Amino acid sequence: MCKPILKWVGGKRQLMADLKRLMPKKYNRYFEPFIGGGALFFELKPQNAFINDYNSELTNLYTIVRDKPEELIESVCKHKNESEYYYNIRALDRDKKVFKSLTNIEKASRFIYLNKVGFNGLYRVNSQGQCNVPFGRYSKPSYCDPDNIRACSELLKNTEISTGDFDLIKDKVQEGDLVYLDPPYVPLNATSSFTGYTDKGFDEDMQLRLRELCDHIDEKGAYFMLSNSYTDYILELYDVEGYKIHTVKADRSINSKASGRGKVKEVIVTNY
Repeated sequence: MCKPILKWVGGKRQLMADLKRLMPKKYNRYFEPFIGGGALFFELKPQNAFINDYNSELTNLYTIVRDKPEELIESVCKHKNESEYYYNIRALDRDKKVFKSLTNIEKASRFIYLNKVGFNGLYRVNSQGQCNVPFGRYSKPSYCDPDNIRACSELLKNTEISTGDFDLIKDKVQEGDLVYLDPPYVPLNATSSFTGYTDKGFDEDMQLRLRELCDHIDEKGAYFMLSNSYTDYILELYDVEGYKIHTVKADRSINSKASGRGKVKEVIVTNY
């Protein structure tokens, strides 16, 4: 029984009961164009799926897990839980020629290792795309997990993996399919332009494009389920006839202020 391979900020494990409760009882193909850590995907274990992400390091990892699990296991289990070693592996992306020389298996192995051994299970990059998470000092981080990699490889055998913009699913979604959308959330204290929300610029225009994608999915006769923050902007954006806005609560602990931690309201929008 495979479980998520990575820890992921904003992951949906804590909302799993709500997501499963709000899903349609039957659907055809499963789509997730913002796969991230894939908590819902690995929970549902769909037999026919399409996953995508803008992060090429992430989609490379899932591709290697699917196609070359034994080579990945051999590579990732060679890593060491040592501070100096960690920073040497982290520094590989400081030199573009060195990083480019790594094989896709080595890149996938590095991704898992840094995610599991780095502080707080993060994988964060700076504006140059360089990992900058400090060493986590865990006694037994779980980066070497052959059984889970093999189990996830079997699941991913029936999964198409893509890298790019979320809009690329438009021509693939058919009547009766299910699309789960978990985009970068609108920040709770955002300005009207959402300036600087992410280094990839997931701003107001992107949120509008995403709503248009939801309309397209609805017109196709397919289902969509979308997660986002509980803000006036999102409530107004999805105040559409036939769309339902469900309010749920999630534990969020990454806010620097204590008052911003704990149970936070989020929304799940569906067209059914």
